Amino acid sequence: MKVLIVGGGGREHALAWKLGQSPRIERLYCAPGNAGTAQAAENVPIGADDVPALVAFSQAHSIDYVVIGPELPLSLGLTDALQAAGIQAFGPSKEAARLEWSKAFSKDFMARHGIPTGAYKVFQAGETDAAKAYARALPGPWVIKADGLAAGKGVLICQAIEEAESAIEAVLEEKRFGNAGDALVIEEYLEGDELSLMAFTDGSAVVPMLAAQDHKRIFDGDLGPNTGGMGAYTPAPAGTADLLAFAQTHILEPTVAAMAAEGTPYKGILYAGLILTAKGPMVLEFNARFGDPETEVMLPMLENDLLDVLMACSAGGLARMPIHWKPGSCATVVMASSGYPGDNRTGDAIQGLDGMPPGVTVFHCGTALGANDEVVTAGGRVLSVTAHGASLREAVDLAYQGVEAIRFDGSQYRRDIAQRAL
Repeated sequence: MKVLIVGGGGREHALAWKLGQSPRIERLYCAPGNAGTAQAAENVPIGADDVPALVAFSQAHSIDYVVIGPELPLSLGLTDALQAAGIQAFGPSKEAARLEWSKAFSKDFMARHGIPTGAYKVFQAGETDAAKAYARALPGPWVIKADGLAAGKGVLICQAIEEAESAIEAVLEEKRFGNAGDALVIEEYLEGDELSLMAFTDGSAVVPMLAAQDHKRIFDGDLGPNTGGMGAYTPAPAGTADLLAFAQTHILEPTVAAMAAEGTPYKGILYAGLILTAKGPMVLEFNARFGDPETEVMLPMLENDLLDVLMACSAGGLARMPIHWKPGSCATVVMASSGYPGDNRTGDAIQGLDGMPPGVTVFHCGTALGANDEVVTAGGRVLSVTAHGASLREAVDLAYQGVEAIRFDGSQYRRDIAQRAL
């Protein structure tokens, strides 16, 4: 088979690494890819948001299957366009992916179908005063979310009402997040540990993966601004058997069933971002694709041929496919550029990538090939240094050994990945 992966981050490198192990794949492409995906696939210089060019490439190169990594092409209808051209694709339709690309739709959907989530209200452009009045009536802290996609940076947690009012203005009036801020959601602030629970689904059967925990804040101790994710580990001890059973019967299965009932069947990855409150697990948000950096710790744990699993999601029959996971644990530490998650520098040479200890795999997030084919930084998050071990402690220690062997100017990373679990 000829397979195309769409995207160019750490998630896509992990997908290429895992799919490259399938004996069924004879040719693997990645668009646009990065310096890491070039090791496992043939990079194609097409942006992940260029739907017509991706369809044209797939047709011209007789691509049998397209695996869509990021949320943006899903929101632009890439799955629909590929299927209209007779090409199989992994990922939900544009309408089904609204669970991610519209926070307002997602919250309204959960309210309609009794999916446990926090209280909220939606405000449109021109309703700044009403949004501020609603915020003033709530106890703090305040959670302000831009409705649309904002590269993981559209959630603002405010500790003072003045900060909340400024955030409302920034989203609705100043358009800090562009069209993603045509509407916003003000949510109840929920206390508790967060948990990432991804699941495979073919629109009917729902098969959860291992529970993982991500680290969103830039600095140790969960301090500083939110990022796309500074590290992750799996399985997370907070994902107990009872909790996973609750999530399956009260969140994952009802969501997939309700999407089908509303005429937008959901096939692909359903990612529930959970928070474990005193009242029980609640959904903070849904994502419509593999998480990043959760994918980097999940795929090394998967024993199945990933292509078989993804195609079962697309074609049906997932219920007849047992999913097997390796024993032990997996952890990843993200190395980021100086200035991230704000304005970050790029173009710095990366050294030490060939000196990884056994059991460590480096997934490239934001890299490129510079002069003389040296690997250089090309994004905010640069590398996901991932390790599998017999225990979580072993996996974390191995990952940090890998991090210590890598050097580039201005590198920053958290030193407390998985410390709460440990």
